[in-house]
Amino acid sequence: MLSQFVSVGNKIELQPVDRVEENGDETSKKVYFSKVYDILSEDTMEILMPMEQTKLILLPVDSEYDLIIYQEGGLYQCLARVIDRYKSNNVFILVVELVSNLRKYQRREYYRFSCALEMCARNLQEEELEAVENKLPYTLTPGLPLKQSIIVDISGGGLRFLSSQRYEPENMLYITYNLLKGSEKKQYEIIGKVLSAKELENRKGTFEHRVQYYDMNSKVREEIIKYIFEEERKNRRKERLE
Repeated sequence: MLSQFVSVGNKIELQPVDRVEENGDETSKKVYFSKVYDILSEDTMEILMPMEQTKLILLPVDSEYDLIIYQEGGLYQCLARVIDRYKSNNVFILVVELVSNLRKYQRREYYRFSCALEMCARNLQEEELEAVENKLPYTLTPGLPLKQSIIVDISGGGLRFLSSQRYEPENMLYITYNLLKGSEKKQYEIIGKVLSAKELENRKGTFEHRVQYYDMNSKVREEIIKYIFEEERKNRRKERLE
């Protein structure tokens, strides 16, 4: 896979999967820059140790990153883990292992994970909507009926889901679903804005929606990204065993 899309010398951006915190306050994720040094196999490659000015940045073994690879045909994205680091011929090297497949990437996108997760949703009530849009304290109205749907891909920025109900673009939704955190399920309750809705040509009465998270807590966003990383890593392990 790597040899088909990546070449020696391609520029790379690395962004840590985990949050970086200083003095208890979350800071922006650091982006590191590197280049492909060599391709070792279809899922491992050597890259140059990142530098800032003249200082080497010693990224630790087992650290996990969202990689963006610059190729002539466009940008590609994957999730990767540092599995080794060393010095060879006076060059400082990181060995990274892909834990997801390479995908075409558009700027400002988060990595999207294909899945089939149950979720429930409803449109926000007028008073809820007013409070959310004005960032006022609010409590969701309990007991209102929720419509079951299926999430077909999820990212740190939003999700895509299928439903027998059509939600109008620009509508604000209350959405709830469960994700595995360790060995236990954790419930997530989020607010999302419908970006698009269309009926599937081959499944009349089923509507595909794209939703963007609205004013999401950064800790929750990072938990979702971490979940995606872990699930992609499990999938790669299964592929190797087959």
